[in-house]
Amino acid sequence: MEENWSEDVKRALTSWFSDVRRVVIVGAGNPLRRDDFVGVEIVRKLKNKTSSKVYLVEGETLPESFIEPIVSFKPTHILIIDAALLNLPPGSMRLVEPEEIGRITLSTHTLPLSIFCGYLSQETGAKVALLVIQPEETEFGEGLTEKLKNTAEKVVNLLSEILDKV
Repeated sequence: MEENWSEDVKRALTSWFSDVRRVVIVGAGNPLRRDDFVGVEIVRKLKNKTSSKVYLVEGETLPESFIEPIVSFKPTHILIIDAALLNLPPGSMRLVEPEEIGRITLSTHTLPLSIFCGYLSQETGAKVALLVIQPEETEFGEGLTEKLKNTAEKVVNLLSEILDKV
């Protein structure tokens, strides 16, 4: 079953990135809430695996702090990666359009991600989406669970493969 999620996400991301020229990838999440940090871990692991046309942002709990450099980069695509309660098995993923955000429970952020996405879309004209990942553990603590470490590695490999042509 897990591989079906991976294949669905691979198809969705490949299609979403089909006309990419410049991309921003924002990792969101709290470093003190275990798997909530999965987005930032993915961004960290993507360093040195992408071209200069990919701008990586470790947004943590304040991704809105990076609005100015994101807009200045002039991306065609902005992907935000975050943990979300999807009521699916841990490590399951979905590619979510900004208008769908209200139907999922995202980790806590100072500015709701729906507002952040709307603003970025308006300011850049870029396609904006979220890659959301079901956490296993979000209690206080540091480090991803084994399940989410494996998921993060799969996402890093997938994004590296898709963005290899950018």
